[in-house]
Amino acid sequence: MDKFVIEGGKPLSGTVQVSGAKNASLPLLSASLLSGGIFKLYNTPRLNDVITMLKLLEHLGVEYSFSGSTVELNTAGITHTDAPYEWVKKMRASIYVLGPLLSRFGQAKVSLPGGCAWGPRPVDLHISGLKKMGAEISIENGYIIATCKRLHGTKINFDHSSVGATGNLMMAAALAQGTTILNNAAMEPEITNLARFLTLMGARINGIGTPILEIEGVDALQPAEIHTIPDRIEAGTLLIAAAMTRSTITISGCNDIHLYSVLAKLQDAGAKLNYTDDTITIDAQELELKTVDISTGPFPGFPTDMQAQWIALMTLAGGVSTITDTIYLDRFSHVPELNRLGANIIVHDNSATVRGVSKLTGAKVMSTDLRASASLVLAGLAAEGITEVLRVYHLDRGYEKLESKLASLGAGITRVSGSEY
Repeated sequence: MDKFVIEGGKPLSGTVQVSGAKNASLPLLSASLLSGGIFKLYNTPRLNDVITMLKLLEHLGVEYSFSGSTVELNTAGITHTDAPYEWVKKMRASIYVLGPLLSRFGQAKVSLPGGCAWGPRPVDLHISGLKKMGAEISIENGYIIATCKRLHGTKINFDHSSVGATGNLMMAAALAQGTTILNNAAMEPEITNLARFLTLMGARINGIGTPILEIEGVDALQPAEIHTIPDRIEAGTLLIAAAMTRSTITISGCNDIHLYSVLAKLQDAGAKLNYTDDTITIDAQELELKTVDISTGPFPGFPTDMQAQWIALMTLAGGVSTITDTIYLDRFSHVPELNRLGANIIVHDNSATVRGVSKLTGAKVMSTDLRASASLVLAGLAAEGITEVLRVYHLDRGYEKLESKLASLGAGITRVSGSEY
């Protein structure tokens, strides 16, 4: 297993390009199952999760090529409608194939999903929604087995906003008979990207970008092309890297509207930000870091995928801050590792209380999930001495060559392969 060796305390400078969004790419890839033919997805990040999804699609009979950041898919020859545990165990987002397979082929067998080790993220909303649309579903030997003659439109109200369920049911509804209304639908930019892709395929969707989606089912869809939106979580992570190292950097190829809540909090913390149409520049060279409390929430609220990184930032702020995660209640596995670097963090229920310290000190720490990995890298960049971040395969699931991007900005970070230590 690879690790990062980080020599902390080096300021960053320069410009870095943000990759396409992992959380947008995975549902876009799954949506290709709704029609047979040639699809092209541009600005696709070369990540482990993306490769896992491509391998799953290949098992289903999809042919693909991945050149640069462009994925070309040929979905004309799908031969299977099952998603085996072998692939699904690696990534919870594999559940996205359930809706498209069921809606197009009338059957699907999908392993219950795996992924990050922390916290339950049940698929109840996916299953109950499909049942309301007329599917017969059972759980047998760890698999979701679903059949239908043709899904039909219905009204579905989410008790809580769910990105995964919104995406899955929107894809299923695109080929259903009649109109489906999704109330309290997720409004994340990744869902909007998916909805626009579906409309390019011929789907009829009203209310895109709002909490009420109305999908009028059609008899058939056709292949399409789309650009994946930039990764707002990567952008936020890089901005916090600059803030923690008191640096000035520019990130390009990003959309500040997708990141508004994080940018607002950074400004509250004392950072200076400047924008163009597709760049954000952060000036933190004279930053006197202030404590800023956050509470995560569905978009446009503060993203749960930035919670760990914000905690890392607050470890160096003067005073006490509170970070509450209302989305996932036990997503704090990074806290003991940050404390190993000298942070002072106490977790109670779904909140972390952070007492700022004057400095962090390098140590050996272990990644436990994707965003926890990012927080440890950020802390290592700011810490005195050498930090080793182990098990960075977690990070490779969601960041494209993060160490190379940071190194291009002047960070002292090196990847060391498992065979070398």
